[in-house]
Amino acid sequence: MTNVPLLDLGPQNRALEAQFEAAFRDVLRSNQFIMGPRLEAFEKDCAAFLGVKHALGVSSGTDALLLALMALDVGEGDEVLLPSFTFFATAGSVARLGATPVWVDVNPHHFNLDLEDAARKVGPRTRAIMPVHLFGQSGDLDALQAFAAKHRLRVIEDAAQSMGARWKGRATMSSGDFGATSFFPSKNLGGMGDSGLVTTQDDALAERARILRVHGMQPKYFHREVGANFRMDPLQAALLHLKLPHLPEYNCARAGNAHFYHGALKGVAGIAENRPGADPAAKILLPVDFSGQGIWNQFTLRVTGGRRDALKAFLTERKIGCEIYYPIPLHRQQCFVDQKYRGFDSVPVSERLAGEVLSIPIFPELTGEQRQWVADSLADFAAGKGA
Repeated sequence: MTNVPLLDLGPQNRALEAQFEAAFRDVLRSNQFIMGPRLEAFEKDCAAFLGVKHALGVSSGTDALLLALMALDVGEGDEVLLPSFTFFATAGSVARLGATPVWVDVNPHHFNLDLEDAARKVGPRTRAIMPVHLFGQSGDLDALQAFAAKHRLRVIEDAAQSMGARWKGRATMSSGDFGATSFFPSKNLGGMGDSGLVTTQDDALAERARILRVHGMQPKYFHREVGANFRMDPLQAALLHLKLPHLPEYNCARAGNAHFYHGALKGVAGIAENRPGADPAAKILLPVDFSGQGIWNQFTLRVTGGRRDALKAFLTERKIGCEIYYPIPLHRQQCFVDQKYRGFDSVPVSERLAGEVLSIPIFPELTGEQRQWVADSLADFAAGKGA
């Protein structure tokens, strides 16, 4: 029986261990532990990679969202459209500033925000929309821009799982007023702790975000407004900078693993691709990259007929790592339940996905033996061995 963890950071980081150690010594000896040239160099190369004018390293992906919202003056009395099916930080950052999340449903095939549902939920207080490019797949950037222009909304792209994903050649984080991503260790470009990035094409917004990132201070010890400490450490920047040139190869390896799963399971009874019109009798629906330029941060199955927990137990017994992203849609989280924010009673796809989704190993360093064992196990479950 082959052991397959959901994620193994060891091989990727060991390959760069000597360079990491040298970078650590360099930072240690520099005595520059806040801001400085290492952060600036990393920001410059991130901006070039994403095709944006400005990139600001920050303390976490959550803080990236907070900083973007603050720079746009989103706060008390404002509503923000966002998906209910995503990680908590998207809605949490809105609520922390006194603004109101409006729950929007997602597409059942690619898991991203449903703009048709968003159109039904635009109201007189709606100030912004926060689409999440979930699991490494870009949403439709053209449709998003058109929607925002029609309704005069600010756009913050939550690309915490999709740095490097593209829509018709354009990178996520390049089309909204702001983009935000995370370098949490499990991301395709994963750091060694918390950190994140904010991007924008707007010079004025970039300048305001830079000031807010350091307590609203400019010049030193003079504060025109209240910001926060959202700085990325130079050590984190130096380590991430070493990994940044390898991100395309990491993403390519993940895509190769996804391609393998699709090929190995093609034609297997009870397994189909998660496309419109899929076989209704299928027990397992495989994720599809509808943009054609996704980065596969997760390979998230839909398991139908109430069988998800049975598949999770089956894979766990076979020592295959798996996880539910996400078991509770945001509008059902206890901190939001009593608020009954608009849309809480009209997100049926989010409700359904929370009971169906299961993510399986997709990390770049999967061996041929490991991914074959995963594919064989899914085929066995579909054949009834674990039902």
